[in-house]
Amino acid sequence: MKFIDEVKINAKAGDGGRGCLSFLREKFVPLGGPDGGDGGRGGDVLLEVDMSITTLLDLRYKHHIKAKNGMPGLGKNKHGKGGEDLAIKVPPGTLVYDDETGELLADLTKADQGFLLLKGGQGGRGNARFLTSSNRAPRHTQPGIPGEERTLRLQLKLLADVGLVGLPNAGKSTLISCISAARPKIADYPFTTLIPNLGVVKYGDFRSFVMADIPGLIEGASDGHGLGSRFLRHIERTDLFLHLVDLSSLQEGDPTENFDKINQELKRYNQELGERPMLVVFTKQDITEVREQTAELRPLFEDRGFRTLAISAVTRAGLPELVATVASELDRMRQGDTLDSPGD
Repeated sequence: MKFIDEVKINAKAGDGGRGCLSFLREKFVPLGGPDGGDGGRGGDVLLEVDMSITTLLDLRYKHHIKAKNGMPGLGKNKHGKGGEDLAIKVPPGTLVYDDETGELLADLTKADQGFLLLKGGQGGRGNARFLTSSNRAPRHTQPGIPGEERTLRLQLKLLADVGLVGLPNAGKSTLISCISAARPKIADYPFTTLIPNLGVVKYGDFRSFVMADIPGLIEGASDGHGLGSRFLRHIERTDLFLHLVDLSSLQEGDPTENFDKINQELKRYNQELGERPMLVVFTKQDITEVREQTAELRPLFEDRGFRTLAISAVTRAGLPELVATVASELDRMRQGDTLDSPGD
């Protein structure tokens, strides 16, 4: 399935039906008078959150969406049938903007949450409505009122408890594949992950948290370099970051400098991201040289206030401790006792 996280659509509610022009014509009923009914109301356009959807793909090729119009009124004072409402299913985390003004109309995050996007037009009145003592045979009716219409921009921000950040090839996809049912693409070249991936990590007695694997960040990501500018928004809703540090030969440059560069990109994109609680995770501990470097570097990060962990996805060493630590921190944060934000 393609991952589509932003679409633009033109949506229109249904128009109201026209009022009916009719006069009663029945045997033995002289001067029956007007009996034109009102038109039906146009259908509304609604948005509904569907937890089984994870992308805006269904709307990718639907550039024009329109609810049903109301039916015209009928004789014998019969009202026209109302137009059927149109419910658009969207994934949780969908933001709805007016494309012309940029106004945020809705932020849909909860299961079964609904939002009335556009109201259908009212049906026109039939000529029976215009009967008066001085106008016994009115021939006037009203057209239906047009339904509301807007050009909208829908943007998806994934909902996750934990966000994985780090340089390309730091081991994010491998980690999420080891502790959840997610199966992202894994290879030994940069930018293997081209789209965010979500995985549900289970722990304890029927408890779980959601982890998001974000495509690798590089310096300048907030300015559009690499893939970061497109996907940074998907970590804005996460409560906790796991910053994966790879000390193997696949990464160039000083590890602490690389770490600071990524954190600076998070801050440049959104200052609040730089203040988000973060755990530092040293990966690929199955390599002897990496283990030796980890022992040297851990104190440097811990002196700066970061809690550190070391794992190996190959041998699965440290994974149970990682899951337990993340679960404990999330529980503590939800109870209002959050991690202290480390200094710069």
